[in-house]
Amino acid sequence: MNPSIANRSAASYAAGGSSLNDTLALVGRILLVAMFVMSGFGKIGGFDGTAGYIASKGLPMPQVAALVAIVVEVGAGLAIVFGLFTRTSALALAVFTLVASLFFHNFWAMPAEQQMIQKLMFLKNIAVIGGLLVLAASGPGRFSLDARRRAA
Repeated sequence: MNPSIANRSAASYAAGGSSLNDTLALVGRILLVAMFVMSGFGKIGGFDGTAGYIASKGLPMPQVAALVAIVVEVGAGLAIVFGLFTRTSALALAVFTLVASLFFHNFWAMPAEQQMIQKLMFLKNIAVIGGLLVLAASGPGRFSLDARRRAA
């Protein structure tokens, strides 16, 4: 490791004063939302299947719910990638993920043979929510449209 990087205090990184910190924030944003963006585009191509799956869970207005899922996953996901309205988008995805987890990965109400995988999916989503909340709290970093808007 570069000695100058190793000697920097954690506080200097937390303050956002390093290119490494900003690069990690950018890469982290992209990785965090990749599954949302890909899933959202998949729902566009498989809209009827998505609406059917939503209906199979007994939820009302499955076509509207599928459209909302697409808008949130693709819209908020891409906003986070570009660092635009990052905090709001991260909070929207966190709420969306929590609601989706409660309805679609409710392992506690599933047959025993499905519980393990659904519990893993639920817990994975809870971890993703944690990452989204950290992003909402810390912001997107310097390599973002939000930072450009603040600087203007």
